[in-house]
Amino acid sequence: MYPVWEVPHITAGIILGLIAVFHILPSHLSTSVMWFNVIFERKAYKENKPEYLEFIKKNTLLLLIFAYIFGSLTGVGIWFSATLANPKGISALIHNYVWGWATEWCFFIIEVLAIYIYYYTLGRVDEKLHLKIGYIFAIASWTTMTIIVGILAFQLTPGKWLETGKFFDGFFNPTYFPQLLARTFFMFTIGGLFAIAVASRIKTEEVREKISKFSALLGGAGLILGSISLNWYIKMLPQNSLKVFSDLKLDGLYKLGQYSVLLILLYFVFVFLKPRWVHIMPSILFICIAFFGIWSGERLREIARKPYVIHSVIYSNQIIAKDLPAKNVKGEVSNFNENGVLSKFHLKGIVFKENITPDKLLIGRILAQVECSSCHSLQRKGLRALPVMLERLGAKNEDDIKGILDMLESYSFMPPFVGTEEEKEAISLYLKNLVQGGK
Repeated sequence: MYPVWEVPHITAGIILGLIAVFHILPSHLSTSVMWFNVIFERKAYKENKPEYLEFIKKNTLLLLIFAYIFGSLTGVGIWFSATLANPKGISALIHNYVWGWATEWCFFIIEVLAIYIYYYTLGRVDEKLHLKIGYIFAIASWTTMTIIVGILAFQLTPGKWLETGKFFDGFFNPTYFPQLLARTFFMFTIGGLFAIAVASRIKTEEVREKISKFSALLGGAGLILGSISLNWYIKMLPQNSLKVFSDLKLDGLYKLGQYSVLLILLYFVFVFLKPRWVHIMPSILFICIAFFGIWSGERLREIARKPYVIHSVIYSNQIIAKDLPAKNVKGEVSNFNENGVLSKFHLKGIVFKENITPDKLLIGRILAQVECSSCHSLQRKGLRALPVMLERLGAKNEDDIKGILDMLESYSFMPPFVGTEEEKEAISLYLKNLVQGGK
């Protein structure tokens, strides 16, 4: 039922979130690995220690396979799942930032070319030329991050763009620089973890220990500075986002992130003090811990936008929240409250333009899919299962559910119910059926 993508039991948002978190590791690895490489390549030439080149070769191969195969697949997966989950939100981003993405794509092409040239010319071209190729890749890769962060930050804090509609007013928004700094520092944490894992496979003990020690130092510094930048980022969040965090009581996510940071920091300290004890299995374990830390951070960043997909503009269920005169966009809430949500949604070619049809249960299901399924499972067994949540709120009949729908705006993380009184009756009937075990 375009443009709604209902994923039973899981929800579309979780599918998108999982793919995005898996993408963070290879994408941030891509922005950091080459800085480790050029540092040790310079060291290899300066100190006449070709043993470092073994690490560089292995590190670059890891980058090629993990970031430019797995990472590229998850990157495409993000686009595909985001387009399905919220086509109106993606459309808004493309209309505003198509030239930003085009610029990012140009630098990405430079990355792809440079990484292959760098890998296959190692030891085969002039040393200075090879180092220049490494620097070209490192700068191009980080530049892609500077562009993508602007678009990601815009979704949460559009800033002056809400009044002007101008590209750079939205791009350089209140959370842009703190998020860019946090991601830049944390990329060295991820790079450090992977560098230690690669170093553990180096046979020369002296080289293995020096690489591990330096990687732990750089990764630990990135972790500390990234955490400081993250605190700056939190201070720049809208008040509604902080209220959402408070209302949802996200202690589990907070603790997961904090414990991940603490454990990784302790690991870096251990590696720095005892580099000879570095082994591949603990390295893999702490990469997994980093993944859970990323999951925590990215989930909190997504939750901070609730109840919007673009803050103050488009609700998570794709209903436009307000007028944007600068972009000639009209809000849909008042229109839908007067003419009905179903005037804009289709099912098997049927367009609902008039009053509610006799089959209220079917109409109620359509409305629940449109207004609820982006965040809630309509099945009893699922993530944020709507029937279970209604039961917890004491909903036993249609009047109870109508009362809950009327007070949705009082929850900082919920969009309001939008639609006519007839549509409210239909969705209340359907939700009562769900609570009673129906489908």
